Amino acid sequence: MSSTTERPQGGASPQVTKASVAIGFAVLCASYMLNAMDRQIFYPLLPEIRTELGFSLEQGGLLATGFTLGLALAGPPAGYLADRLSRRTIIVISVLVYSLGTLAIPLAVGFVDMSIYRLVSGVGEGVQATALYAVIGAFFFHRRALAAGFVGVAFGLGVFLGPLIGTGLAENSGTWRTPFFLFAAAGLVMSLLIALTVSRKMTEAVTGTATEADATSYEHVPASPYNRNTLAVGIACAVSGLVFYGYLGLYPTFLREALGFTADQAAFAVSMGGLGAMMALPAGWLGDRFNQARLLIFAMVATSVTAYLMYQVATGTTAQNVLSFLMGTFASGFLFTNCSTAMQRAVRPHHVGRGAGLFILTYYVAAAFSGLLFARLVGALGWDGAGLWQLTLLPVLGVAGLLLVDPARMVLRR
Repeated sequence: MSSTTERPQGGASPQVTKASVAIGFAVLCASYMLNAMDRQIFYPLLPEIRTELGFSLEQGGLLATGFTLGLALAGPPAGYLADRLSRRTIIVISVLVYSLGTLAIPLAVGFVDMSIYRLVSGVGEGVQATALYAVIGAFFFHRRALAAGFVGVAFGLGVFLGPLIGTGLAENSGTWRTPFFLFAAAGLVMSLLIALTVSRKMTEAVTGTATEADATSYEHVPASPYNRNTLAVGIACAVSGLVFYGYLGLYPTFLREALGFTADQAAFAVSMGGLGAMMALPAGWLGDRFNQARLLIFAMVATSVTAYLMYQVATGTTAQNVLSFLMGTFASGFLFTNCSTAMQRAVRPHHVGRGAGLFILTYYVAAAFSGLLFARLVGALGWDGAGLWQLTLLPVLGVAGLLLVDPARMVLRR
């Protein structure tokens, strides 16, 4: 196989010091936290954006989650490139791309150009996520779910801080455009920081391809990355994307228009989902030690119960804050973390980039249309009906997909 980079064996190279790994991984986590903050500032500001630019609820829902189509489309090619080119370079360029997309959003004058800018931002975020999870899958090979849990904590912190900071900046400046300018500038700085501090010896690591023993030890895993387990996990990924982004995209609008929350109350409730997403660390720890399919089934059921209470029962701020925390815990902390690593375990180690790409594709294609679907369900059935069908009953399909997983044909946990 031709390659433009010479990669050490994951996690085993004596040339990679613990300090360089700690610094590099911390910076990568910080970049993903910024990624989460960047995408998260749009949701609580959507009512103001809709009012000023005259968007309908369906247009707002599509803008809220449609950017994830860019993430989805970027996944497979980014995964292919992450197996062949410098992952650090890919990450740096991707942060630049999504920051430029964010910079353009407040310059939009209508639905079409804002959709394009959101899509560009999504492409950058998708490429970054794919390359980052490829780094995790290769360098932290046998503890990949735990490492993904740290990334999930960073994501959750970004989800928590993004709405609070974004709403505060918008209120203090008197315009919803200010947070986008500032977060775009932060992204440009972050890309430079990654280039200066993240070691290529970590990002370019490869596991499982150097020796014949490595190859034969994974003969039980299908040679093709497109197999029964990637299909089964892919179904779970798609359901997870539809549910989590269906919740994220219009949840602040639901709180403000259906329950009468103020902008600050809605922003705080969404932020509680970010705190829940930080439960990715124990979720990843569990994923490295127990049957991931069963763990994901548990998370699907817990997400369904949480969504039922959120849209059918609870009306007060305290109850919604608690339920948003639980939604973040199960729909992001457990489902996102373990879907991403289960997809990598469904392929042989030298296909780790493509495994990451398949996860990004299946998760974010569904997520891209989750806001539009939810908005149409709201128009037809009301908020409670939309919450019932998309967030409460849909996880049953995810459970059905997970029942098809064959653990004996996956990379073993050690």
